[in-house]
Amino acid sequence: MQPNDTTLVMARGTALLGLHPSMITRHGLITGATGTGKTVSLRVLAEHFSQIGVPVFMADVKGDLSGMAVPGGANEKVSGRVMELGLSGFNYLGFPVVFWDLFAAQGHPVRTTVSDMGPLMLSRILDLNATQSDVLSMIFRIADEQGLLLLDLKDLKAMIRYAGENAKDLRTTYGTISPATVGAIQRSLIALEEQGGALFFGEPSLDVHEFIRTIEGKGAISILAADRLLQSPRLYSTFLLWLLSELYEQVPEEGDPEKPKLVFFFDEAHLLFSDAPKALLEKVILVVRLIRSKGVGVYFVTQNPDDLPDEVLGQLGNRVQHALRAFTPRDQKAVKAAAETMRQNPAFDMKTVITELRTGEALVSFLDRKGTPGMTERALIYPPASRLTPLTTAEREPFIRSSPIYGRYEHVLDRTSAYELLAEKAKAAVRIEAKTQPRSRTASARSKKNTGDVIVDLAGSAMRSAGTQAGREIIRGILGSLSRK
Repeated sequence: MQPNDTTLVMARGTALLGLHPSMITRHGLITGATGTGKTVSLRVLAEHFSQIGVPVFMADVKGDLSGMAVPGGANEKVSGRVMELGLSGFNYLGFPVVFWDLFAAQGHPVRTTVSDMGPLMLSRILDLNATQSDVLSMIFRIADEQGLLLLDLKDLKAMIRYAGENAKDLRTTYGTISPATVGAIQRSLIALEEQGGALFFGEPSLDVHEFIRTIEGKGAISILAADRLLQSPRLYSTFLLWLLSELYEQVPEEGDPEKPKLVFFFDEAHLLFSDAPKALLEKVILVVRLIRSKGVGVYFVTQNPDDLPDEVLGQLGNRVQHALRAFTPRDQKAVKAAAETMRQNPAFDMKTVITELRTGEALVSFLDRKGTPGMTERALIYPPASRLTPLTTAEREPFIRSSPIYGRYEHVLDRTSAYELLAEKAKAAVRIEAKTQPRSRTASARSKKNTGDVIVDLAGSAMRSAGTQAGREIIRGILGSLSRK
């Protein structure tokens, strides 16, 4: 089944085509029109990685990946492919799956704090313009410097209201905060809440090291339920980008490992780059280039290579190109571009073959163990060993409850943070005002000083309540999320 004991065979053309474990971190791309077999190729790669002990993260955008938890069988298409490829020793297998769901309905809840998300990515989720993004970054800085923790959306709303009400006092230090801009950000937050975004922000915050685990010798396959999440494309793509940036920030340097610590599949990857501001694109490209040294491989899944910037395409060494259609001039241009991104095979015309590939067939080029792109081959992708049909709700529940992390994220925490501290500050200011009425100019100045003391004390209380943040300097990482030293 395999040409040697190290290469992971995943397809057969004129010869067996496989991927060496040390080349998995050179990233990859799976492309093709809808219905041509991209999801099956994704599954086969994930299964092979899991079998050699490499953990995998993937988003289930169509709701059909949950069946990876149980062995396959009783599927005519799979059994037909097994016979066509002559896989006499093929075994149906289930894999260790950990289910996640931002909405907490189909898996363990996924949360992060507003501070951890950071202003850059939150601005994209909220679809803010440049001015609004600058003001949001300013509000984050005020919160950071005053020790006001932004854990959930009520904290952020309270902080925005505080900034708006105190814009005159803050202007000298931080710049202008106009009522119109504050109102626009507040309206965007309301829209995010209506999409269910409030469920995502809070504690306990996800530890991305949860994805890096093996279960009985196999790499755990973390599956994020994304069928509902995909209805909010910006939230979906920015959330996955946040996960990727968290991995970059938190996972230590690995160098050039024999096999990855984790493989991250980014499905519907075109959503990440669609209408993304230049500053964000530059940082995404940087993360993709540098995360390889952390032992993390990134595999983008989309319809056409043109969906990704050239700077990203140039870093994707392993390619699986399924069929594209050429009905319109635009389609024909896309076919030509796809053919030109892979190593040419003089045995056939790639532009023609891309339009002729049947379902489950692809043009495949993997890096060899020296990092050289293999000759592109027309090949049949191996069938998945797990079940193609999704689990029912009743079937899924035992896997969730038997998960090694069950109970760790199921209960929401609501610690003292910006919302409570700003409310207490307002009450303290009212009490001071009441005690000093009527007051002289000197008394008024003393009152302001006392109020300042109150906010300093409250900020100190916030930092003490932060637990792991106490005594650490807050800095922000490459994509604006919290990092600490």
